[in-house]
Amino acid sequence: MHERVPLSVDSTGVLLIRRLDSVSALLPSAPIRGRTAPRTRRRVSARRYLTVIDSTNASRSCRLSEPLTALIRTANGTCFESTPATTTPVIGVPCAGARSATWRAAPSSVAISMLAEVGAGGPAGLVTEAMARHLGDRVIGICDSPVGLGRRLARILGADPDRAWIDYVGLNHLGWVRGLRVDGRDELPRLLADPGLLGSFEEGRLFGADWIRSLGAVPNEYLHYYYFNREAVRAYQAAEQTRGAFLREQQEGFYARTKDPGTSALTAWNRTRAEREATYMSENREAAGAGDRDESDLDSGGYEKVALALMRAVARNERTSLILNVRNRTTLSVLDADAVIEVPCLVDASGAHPVAVDPLPYHAVGLVTAVKAVERAVLDAADSGSRAAAVKAFALHPLVDSVTVAERLVDGYLKVHPGLRYLDRP
Repeated sequence: MHERVPLSVDSTGVLLIRRLDSVSALLPSAPIRGRTAPRTRRRVSARRYLTVIDSTNASRSCRLSEPLTALIRTANGTCFESTPATTTPVIGVPCAGARSATWRAAPSSVAISMLAEVGAGGPAGLVTEAMARHLGDRVIGICDSPVGLGRRLARILGADPDRAWIDYVGLNHLGWVRGLRVDGRDELPRLLADPGLLGSFEEGRLFGADWIRSLGAVPNEYLHYYYFNREAVRAYQAAEQTRGAFLREQQEGFYARTKDPGTSALTAWNRTRAEREATYMSENREAAGAGDRDESDLDSGGYEKVALALMRAVARNERTSLILNVRNRTTLSVLDADAVIEVPCLVDASGAHPVAVDPLPYHAVGLVTAVKAVERAVLDAADSGSRAAAVKAFALHPLVDSVTVAERLVDGYLKVHPGLRYLDRP
């Protein structure tokens, strides 16, 4: 028997369906925009269906079926199609671009939630928590930011990133590396004691050696918005355009170039992605005087690599450890069991299991619980359609300093984004 579950899916862009190209090695033979992925050697029995509803026109809804066929209409009207023809994947990827969706999933299947580059307080954990209310532990959120940070630290310390255990804890885009163990020895104190090493990687230059030593941990890069808020705000106010506007124009330019039959889509996309990585958080780096990104800073691990590692662990029962967004259970005592957190997990065919971690220090407790309250308020607003709940979600955020500002933000978003018009209740 399949269960039928209503969900809300935030519109975050048009790239997610393209990630099927990256994960195709574990998917069945699947023509994706004219290309065919290799067949998987292993057949699995899980089935997945997804109905995606265009928030601007319900008649343009589309359905994934038999067993996974996608026609995705994104927020800007672009369509993508993927039609696997033979076996069924054990893992499905939620698709961005529509506000509401319906899942029918076999009890044995697993869903991956991944949403990239959306600023402070990323929604990967939030969307994972929304889905987990219906799918439980069968939904797992991924982000490459903590993975990339851990790999950079391991290389700086002369360790093999694949052999290092990263003690990382927090929420999506709000976490800290508190230890890095190689062969049972914590190497992070050696990093904290060496100013030269602290200045040799992106986060070290972004936050400064003194502040990292004061914390006794290396923050996720997105914590720059919190720790250096005034500097970040000034830098973004002085920018010619927002990051979102830059990405939209860049993506539209990429699609325009691929219409030329003589253009290699892969070459064009690699060039686009390289520019995107090089300009990532450039305003924050400028505010901190951190300079341009080094080649080593550009190795984030990649969403596709994290997703593939997760897929292999689940589909092939290849046990591994990954930093993932999963339900808290009893991991952090300051949050309830259903709160989605970002922590190291052991992953196998039975799913992702969070590893026990030390308690958060009080300064981190304050940020984590405040942002989790914001996420819960966002989910309440999406579920109830209440404008007041949306204002509350903004007002509670640590980066919003006034209820008046929160009201202006909601009004501004309602004017620009027609998909939010459902927020019409008190």
